[in-house]
Amino acid sequence: MPFSLPTLPYASDALAPLMSKETIDYHYGRHLQTYIDKVNALVAGTEFEELPLDEVVRRSEGGLYNNAAQAWNHIFFFDSLTPQSKPVGTGLHALILRDFGSVEAFREQLCQRVLTHFASGWVWLIMDCDGKLAIVSTQDAQSMLADGVTPLLTIDLWEHAYYIDHRNRRADYFEAVWQLIDWEKVENRLNLNLFDGL
Repeated sequence: MPFSLPTLPYASDALAPLMSKETIDYHYGRHLQTYIDKVNALVAGTEFEELPLDEVVRRSEGGLYNNAAQAWNHIFFFDSLTPQSKPVGTGLHALILRDFGSVEAFREQLCQRVLTHFASGWVWLIMDCDGKLAIVSTQDAQSMLADGVTPLLTIDLWEHAYYIDHRNRRADYFEAVWQLIDWEKVENRLNLNLFDGL
């Protein structure tokens, strides 16, 4: 069964002005669609054809891995955003206090990882194998799905993620994304480890 572009849980203009309709149309509607099309071409007639996308990421390598991981990472990123962000929930808040000291300290560490990451890739909030929250970064298409940890949140650091709205100002992009994070969904991932069939 071919993979298809999921419907966003918000309208393409709903994140504006923090993330413009033009960015959604190009980044989600066209860029992500290209990855999905490439995955469909690469899995056709192979043992990967009937697997869900997350399993393709876990089991593949080379060009298929790169395209499948980029598709999964992008879907996960956009599904983590909302036009009506709420404060961090109590369960996640308690873990942030335990592992980072405060929400402010967590935010600063996340921001610094975004700003200091070299070239393209992703910054992640994960729950590691010891049950602790951690901020990690990955290069290029690498996904945390293949590392045995629980991904809770990711921020896309490829230039196409922010150049339409912010040009080369990655700090401004982080500020916008921070205001759009769906903390309820992040906490649901923490509690249930469900990825809505991604």
